[in-house]
Amino acid sequence: MTGAGKSSVGHCLCRQTGLTLFDTDEIVKSKFGMSISKIFSTYSEHDFRKAETDVLRKIPSDKCAIIVTGGGIVLRNENLDLLKRLGAVVWLQADEGTLFKRASRTADRPLLQCKNPRDSFSQMLQARLPLYAKAADIRVDTSALTDDEVAVAVLSKFKRYCRNSTSPQRDD
Repeated sequence: MTGAGKSSVGHCLCRQTGLTLFDTDEIVKSKFGMSISKIFSTYSEHDFRKAETDVLRKIPSDKCAIIVTGGGIVLRNENLDLLKRLGAVVWLQADEGTLFKRASRTADRPLLQCKNPRDSFSQMLQARLPLYAKAADIRVDTSALTDDEVAVAVLSKFKRYCRNSTSPQRDD
């Protein structure tokens, strides 16, 4: 979800592992040559979501990498399948208040540009929670951790997940 720390933690993971980072939001912004807010207002959310899917399709599945996505990536079923083919899916969780506070730090969140952003955020989160739960192989609560601490937790849980990958258990 927006505000969970996906981009920041992704950069920490990249520094800690030396792996390549693919940030779908950054790639989509580059493709359109504008911010996500501008994409939403000039084109549509649908066009942005389609571009996200196109980016996922082009990420090589034979290369170990860190892939950071936007919080709405789970809204298209096709994306869930693509993510699963690319590797383990990590859900960075936090409580709603923490997520909203973090997301509100920047004014460029297009889905929060509305009359009552707090209610909109809450509804968006409640609608997405089951999708995140369905997609996640690994979960890490980011509420009280720094980005570097989250990255360490992700790596630790990922190692455990890999050791258990012969069984369909998830690491919660």
